[in-house]
Amino acid sequence: MRAPRFRKWFAQLPALNVPQRLQTLSALHPAAGLDRIIALIAQVKEGRRRCPACACECYYRHGQANGLQRYRCRACGRTYNDLSGTPLAHLRLREKWLDYLDTMLASKSVRKAAREVGVHRNTAFRWRHRFLDQARHDRPKTLSGIAEADEMFILESKKGSRKLDSPARKRGGRARKRGISSELDCILVARDRSGQTIDAVVGRGSLTAGQLERHLLPRLDRQVLLVSDSHAAYRAFARKHRIAHEAVNLQAGIRVRRRAAGAIHVQNVNAYHARLRQWLSHFRGVASRYLPNYLGWRWALDGERITTAEQLLRIAIGAINR
Repeated sequence: MRAPRFRKWFAQLPALNVPQRLQTLSALHPAAGLDRIIALIAQVKEGRRRCPACACECYYRHGQANGLQRYRCRACGRTYNDLSGTPLAHLRLREKWLDYLDTMLASKSVRKAAREVGVHRNTAFRWRHRFLDQARHDRPKTLSGIAEADEMFILESKKGSRKLDSPARKRGGRARKRGISSELDCILVARDRSGQTIDAVVGRGSLTAGQLERHLLPRLDRQVLLVSDSHAAYRAFARKHRIAHEAVNLQAGIRVRRRAAGAIHVQNVNAYHARLRQWLSHFRGVASRYLPNYLGWRWALDGERITTAEQLLRIAIGAINR
């Protein structure tokens, strides 16, 4: 629209009645959302843009497509944009992304999010796991001071699978075997007293020292004091790697012990278990293959660490082309 025509149209805005104003705002909202998305994408990638094929940082502008600036790599000649090589590449309806991320901050179900944003439920499901693909890797580098570790178990779920190797359970069902068995997904959670948290789906069945080595050892500071329950895997793991370790015998009714380093307990990590379990219950069952994504989602929301759609989008596109 040319400037004189725009000024004439803009001068008539005060004459609009309430329904007309709402209609105008509704029409402008998608375009405003698209502008915010494009600006945020460019801001996140500025200063660390590189070719997704050869990782070369030398490029030049090469036109635009679908509202995004394209670039051509000076080394390999490939063209790309700021979403190339990311989980968000080829996703459409970018003007609705921020509205959808708001529904994720509110932990709404796929169907509710789809209705609010105005997309199909399959699109809402696809978007959820594309946005969470990098969030599951967003964890602190190390735990220091006093770090509590404990595991929790969730019944294995093959929700959405086309092929089942066992009869389907109705309404979630129960495990066929008593106690801890291969029917349960084991989720390890470790949390220090500053609130830094790491978690991982380590396998099925009882926790082992080998799983602790793979998932916990790389994230522990050498001077850390590891606090756990009396599970033998923690003792063997700490003894092998010469990590200071204190165990709390919960079965004997001992919840807290006092030491010079501080209170010895696992109540912080158990409280996190309770919040995680209650939050997962809202989704009426989560497929085991998607559990890592939901753990990343919960960590982003815990303690209001992520409070805006823009922050969640930064996580989704920030750790790319590594």
